[in-house]
Amino acid sequence: MKKFNLIFFVFLGLILLSCEQSKKPVEEALSPVSPINQAELSDKIKGLLVGSAIGDAMGAPTEMWSRRDIQHTYGWVNGLDSMVREVSPEGIWLANLPGGGTTDDTRWKSLMVDYLAKIDGNKLDAASFAEHIIQVYEAYFSGLKALKPEQTSALEKVNLKVLWLQEWYKVSLAYRQNSLEDYHKALGKFYGGEMVCAGLLYSQAIGIMYPGRAEEAYKKAFELSIFDLGLAKDIGSLSAAMTAAAMTANGDQNKVLDVLREVDPEGYFSSRLVGRSSYRVLELARAIVAEAKDSTLVEKKLPKESKIPKASIQRAYELLDQNQQDMPFHAAEIHLQVLTAMLFNDFKFAETLIFLTNYGRDNDTTAAIAGAILGAYHGYEKLPKTMSEKVLKVNKSHLGIDIKKISEKHYKTIQSMHK
Repeated sequence: MKKFNLIFFVFLGLILLSCEQSKKPVEEALSPVSPINQAELSDKIKGLLVGSAIGDAMGAPTEMWSRRDIQHTYGWVNGLDSMVREVSPEGIWLANLPGGGTTDDTRWKSLMVDYLAKIDGNKLDAASFAEHIIQVYEAYFSGLKALKPEQTSALEKVNLKVLWLQEWYKVSLAYRQNSLEDYHKALGKFYGGEMVCAGLLYSQAIGIMYPGRAEEAYKKAFELSIFDLGLAKDIGSLSAAMTAAAMTANGDQNKVLDVLREVDPEGYFSSRLVGRSSYRVLELARAIVAEAKDSTLVEKKLPKESKIPKASIQRAYELLDQNQQDMPFHAAEIHLQVLTAMLFNDFKFAETLIFLTNYGRDNDTTAAIAGAILGAYHGYEKLPKTMSEKVLKVNKSHLGIDIKKISEKHYKTIQSMHK
């Protein structure tokens, strides 16, 4: 009888253990999304999208300008200025936009939110992303068919949209064909084969989907980095990872910066002879900030014609000048400027964006990236209220971009992933 009882209890224990193990996948599927609650998640998402738009809007009037030209026309930029510049596919689509208007950096966030809303949660992949680009491009192109040659104004507006995605469309088509040769050929000619900041334009919108899960954010962004070459794939994916870490950093800058060392699922650090170039960019940014803030510069006088308020900022700019690439929108150059600005300004939102805007080069993109990461870091409620409200108003009234609705849409997408 005792032997039977022993066998019975062992058998019962095995059944209970089996039942417990079978429950685990269900428990994991129903586990909390992240360490932050719903209100915080909503605040961080809106912070990212509005923060990015503020940065984009600050740099938009002087995109690709030299510092001398910025100072001559606008002085020292510390807010949202109106813009008198030509329209372009990657730039503004409406001439003479008031302060708060944006460029393709904001359009890309909107496009990415639309794509992520279409797919089933974590099932995002390169193929569906390429297909989305194709569909958007072809929808724009179809607008040309209904126009007559004399409708020049309408043609110009549609052409801006078509040309914006033309390079991306070529790569997407080759990817859809599942031809390795055609894809590599198209990618090799993407914007002249330069290492442009493609993924950096949208990767933060991916990172915000994974609060506190930096490595997962990196992997998802890397999956969608089909328009990037080499180092740019790592940098764009790290931007997503930094965004994910920023959401749960609780004011600890190191939690964001440590991502650049600790998250490396693709093994860039082990690359023979080279190692991880993106991490060397962080080390360079730290060195620039340390030298620029050296105490010996405190009493240094700036030239009379300079609008730059501090000698330390002037020195940081000079050091950044020494590390410029051939293209202002080179991924490594963008990465260096963003990190330098964030470190120099101690992760303060407005100060970081002011630093980048006045530096020049591809300043709407650098400020948009920094604005996205710091928007996720601080949250919408801590962003400058006047600039936030202006960006929301101008984008909706002049450009048809309702950032508030886009934020709500992204919130619903992220929530649906974890039900």
